[in-house]
Parts: sequence; structure tokens; C-alpha cells
Amino acid sequence: QVQLVESGGGLVQAGGSLRLSCARSGSTFSFSYMGWYRQAPGKQRELVARISSSGSTDYADAVKGRFTISRDNAKNTVDLLMNYLKPEDTAVYYCNVHYPWHDYWGQGTQVTVSS
Repeated sequence: QVQLVESGGGLVQAGGSLRLSCARSGSTFSFSYMGWYRQAPGKQRELVARISSSGSTDYADAVKGRFTISRDNAKNTVDLLMNYLKPEDTAVYYCNVHYPWHDYWGQGTQVTVSS
């Protein structure tokens, strides 16, 4: 059973930075993508950033130039470095790993950006 454990959320002032980390365990299969989604109150869950097994990355337009996704294959982790945070970045952030046969999700971590 694949497990994703997230860490690094919290409260930060606008303009500040946070780093989220997601540790994957329980599978030796190569994933298609691993990444981060977020869901703000009253809104749908949306893609923030993802990284493929080959290392290519995709970012939502709203975070391009501010967020950076990276991975450590030896540790089975994916990090999201979030700089120049804005109040509109406030949401629950979920780690996701996509296999061709299934998606797995972490429990979510709250990120709150105060103005």
C-alpha cells in the first residue's frame, strides 16, 4: 500500500517562504508523476506543480516563478519550495502520486498566508 506523508505547512506572512515535503513509501514501481495539489475553502482541488519520473516539471500559472518542485530519488521525497507567498496561496496542500492504475493522496497540510 502506497503511503504519502506530508510535512512543512504552517502560517507565514505574505512575501515569506515555506517548504513542503512529501515522503513516499510502500511501492517500488516507478510513478508517472508526483506532485502537489491544493484546495482552498469553497474551491475545487487544483494542480500546483508536478514532476515526472523523467524529471520534467509542470506548474500552475499562478505559481510560476515563485514555486519550485524537486525530488530526491534516494529518499523517495518530493519537495515544494514556495517563495513570495500571497494570501491567495492559502489552502490545504495535498501530495499526490500518479501511477497508470491509480492515484494516491496524502492527508493534506494547511498553508496559511497572512496579509
